[in-house]
Amino acid sequence: MIIVTGGAGFIGSNFIHRWLESQGESVLNIDCLTYAGNLENLTGIRTSVPGGPTYYFSRTDICDQAALDVLFAKYQPRAVVHFAAESHVDRSIIGPAEFIRTNVNGTFALLEAAKKYLRALASPEASKFRFLHVSTDEVFGSLGENDPAFSETSSYAPNSPYSASKAASDHLVRAYFHTYGLPTLTTNCSNNYGPYQFPEKLIPLVVSRALEGQSLPIYGDGRNIRDWLYVGDHCDAIIEVLEKGRVGETYNIGGLNERTNLEVVHQLCATLDELRPKQSGKYSDQIAFVKDRPGHDRRYAIDARKISEELGWKPVESFESGLRKTVGWYLENQGWVDHVRDGSYRDWINRNYSGDAA
Repeated sequence: MIIVTGGAGFIGSNFIHRWLESQGESVLNIDCLTYAGNLENLTGIRTSVPGGPTYYFSRTDICDQAALDVLFAKYQPRAVVHFAAESHVDRSIIGPAEFIRTNVNGTFALLEAAKKYLRALASPEASKFRFLHVSTDEVFGSLGENDPAFSETSSYAPNSPYSASKAASDHLVRAYFHTYGLPTLTTNCSNNYGPYQFPEKLIPLVVSRALEGQSLPIYGDGRNIRDWLYVGDHCDAIIEVLEKGRVGETYNIGGLNERTNLEVVHQLCATLDELRPKQSGKYSDQIAFVKDRPGHDRRYAIDARKISEELGWKPVESFESGLRKTVGWYLENQGWVDHVRDGSYRDWINRNYSGDAA
C-alpha cells in the first residue's frame, strides 16, 4: 500500500480517486483536516472492495512525528506521496507562520519518519521504497515575457512566503536523498484546476461569483501568466514519476497551456455563457480589476520535456477541454460548493469522523 498526505485536499483527493481506480492498490490518507481538507471530496470511495484495494483514513498532523512513526509501523507502506501543504499565496501573505509550520516543519517530520521506517525495512522492500514530494513551479520565482520556461535546473527565487516555504521543503527532500540515501522524487507542477478545488482559487471563485451576479475580481492588469494543468493530468504524471522516475531526480509537470489571468476569466465566462446562460447580458460584463497583491509574480511557465522524454508523459487535456469539464463539475455539484462556502462541510467532518477508519 501507499501513504498519501493531504489526501482530503484538492489535488490529493483527486489523486486518491485516480489511484484507486487505476492502480488497485490500498491507500492510507493522512490529513489533519485544516480549512481546505474536506472529506466530502472522497465521498463515494468504497473503504473496502472484496479482492481489491482498501482505503484508510487517519486524522493526523504531519508535524507529529511520533504519530507518523506509529502509522508507518502499522501500515508498512511501499511509498509516500506527499501533498500536504498550505498552498494559497494570499493566505501566506496575511499569516505566514502556518505555512512555515506545515510546509517546512511538517515535511521535516515526515522525512524523519520515512527515514526511520526505511532503516528498519528488510531487503528487497527497502530498495523498492519511494518518497515522492509534490511541489510547485512558484519556487522558481517569476519569468519575463520572453524568458525560457522553468526547467528542473532553474535557480530557486521564491517571492512569497508560500513559495519560500515550498522551496525550503524541496531543499530538505533533496538533502535527505544526498545525506541519508532516502529514495526521494520531487515534482514541480504548474497551476492546477479541476474538481474539488477550494473556492478561494481563481477558477472556482470566478464560477461561484459569476453565478451569483457578483463582480469577477482580477488583480492588476490581468496580464499575469500561468501555465494551467488539469488535475487529472497531474495525477497521471505523479503516478508515472512514482513508478518509473529515477531516484533523487526532479520532474517538472506542466499543462502546456500558458494563459493570462484575463484570458482565463474570459474563457470561463464564455463557457458559462454556453452551459448556464444568463437571462440577459454576458458573464464577462461582471469583470472588475482590483489592486494587485504584493509580490505578484508576472509569469510562470514549465518546460516539461524531461518527464515527456524519460517517462513518456504528456497532458491529455487542452485548456478548453479541461476547463469545460471543470465548469461542468462545479455546475453539477453546487451542494459541495455551498457546504464549503458556508462552512457546513466542517460540521459534516465532525459528525462523520471518529478516529482512524477503514
